[in-house]
Amino acid sequence: MERHYGWIIVAIGALMGCIGMGSLFSLAVFLDPIATDTGWSRAGISASMTIAFLAMGFGGFGWGWISDRHGPRIVGIAGGLLMGAGLVLASRATSLLTFQLAYGLFLGTAVGAFFAPMMATASAWFDRQRALAVSLVSAGLGMAPVTVAPFAQWLLSSYYWRTSQLVIGIVAWAVLLPAALLLRRPPTAILDASAAAIAKDKGFTAREALRSRQFVVLAATFFACCLAHAGPIFHVVSYAMVCGLSAVAAVSVYSLQGLAGLGGRLLLGVLADRHGAKPVLIGGLLLQALAIGAFLPTSSLGGFYAVAAAFGLAYGGVMPLYAVLARDYFGPHIMGTVFGAATMVSCLGMAAGPSVGGWIFDRFGSYAGMHLSSLVIGFGAVAIALTFPPLPRMRPERLKPA
Repeated sequence: MERHYGWIIVAIGALMGCIGMGSLFSLAVFLDPIATDTGWSRAGISASMTIAFLAMGFGGFGWGWISDRHGPRIVGIAGGLLMGAGLVLASRATSLLTFQLAYGLFLGTAVGAFFAPMMATASAWFDRQRALAVSLVSAGLGMAPVTVAPFAQWLLSSYYWRTSQLVIGIVAWAVLLPAALLLRRPPTAILDASAAAIAKDKGFTAREALRSRQFVVLAATFFACCLAHAGPIFHVVSYAMVCGLSAVAAVSVYSLQGLAGLGGRLLLGVLADRHGAKPVLIGGLLLQALAIGAFLPTSSLGGFYAVAAAFGLAYGGVMPLYAVLARDYFGPHIMGTVFGAATMVSCLGMAAGPSVGGWIFDRFGSYAGMHLSSLVIGFGAVAIALTFPPLPRMRPERLKPA
């Protein structure tokens, strides 16, 4: 029964990721209504996402450390409280700075509690099908655009943007807080013997792990990957509308992109269990770069659907593989700290994309510069990933059952 509870942990992690990341990225749906109503610039509103990803990165590192020492439940409860509070305060903001701080700091810190700590917790419950389990947790992020974004668009069709954000904040409280109470650490007996042997054989402390070549390459690849896809993800609704699509059609492109991300997480997770995380990650990064470039000539709804499907599959599929690699390199006991640190670095890339994309559009009236720069950075991520060091090998006697 204890082992089966791991799948409940996976479901809770997916749910929290869906609500958390979906609420954060719902700003893409609110971007035009907020700008029209308040007169705030797109770059200024988009900067809320920059602040959010910085807060998510630093928060994820701190939450991972807390989760390693005190368990995931306190982390989940704190994240739920912050998520609802951020949305409620942002809906009442009367200045751009107040909105940026409420939306960015509160939601970013909250999502930091749902990303790295929940993946680390889920991975600790499994000694087999680990990549699939982590991918299913990450699949909650893929569900965000097909759940929260359409819900936000539906609210906006009938209500003021402030009312709509307030409602999402209250719903976040109602869902996240009860779910967080179900979180718990795995029993000691379930901890994976092979991953524990990695930590014992290599002698890694958290400090030593963060200084290792394995971590440097992992964090650098994660950073470049997120820097490449952050702008195209956040601005896809606005870009589709600039190309002549209606608001509803543009949101449907965003939702399809997220749905494809869900499929990508499952597909690449299964492939990683069979063929290893490294080669699957490199292939996914290559597909991501090519899909970003394919946005440039796209203008029709059918074209947007095709490119969004490929892009979503790629960026969604590679995201959980970083957690799998962190577990493979360093074992479960410092997983929250190590993956939290890698997430912190990646969030620096995520932070830059939305604001830079908004600045490019405000300055040149086009998103072409954003897509071109993201294409180049995407190929850079592939190049960095090719330098991953070999994974540690287990001694055969350590893998024998007790």
